Amino acid sequence: FFLMMFLLLTFFSSIFILGCFGTFLNKSNVLIVIMSLELILFTINSVFVVSSVYFDDISGKLISLFVLVVAATESSLGLAILIVNFRLKGTVLSSFFSLLKA
Repeated sequence: FFLMMFLLLTFFSSIFILGCFGTFLNKSNVLIVIMSLELILFTINSVFVVSSVYFDDISGKLISLFVLVVAATESSLGLAILIVNFRLKGTVLSSFFSLLKA
């Protein structure tokens, strides 16, 4: 059981690093940045669930539920802003988001 948990945590850490690279290395396309953030949140949820199963505790699953709610609202608001910007400017590049500043 310990080996399976180690393999899962190794897999999730590699996906987390991939999401971090997608977030920090790609600054031009906002859609890829949002997808990378969702990938990071998915790996955090998975680690919470795996640790909750390993320690036989319900708190990891509850925290995962709250993170899912936050991720859903973040992605819906981000995509709504992205769609409005695409309709106005015709592009999803992050260089055109500087016009949103007040």
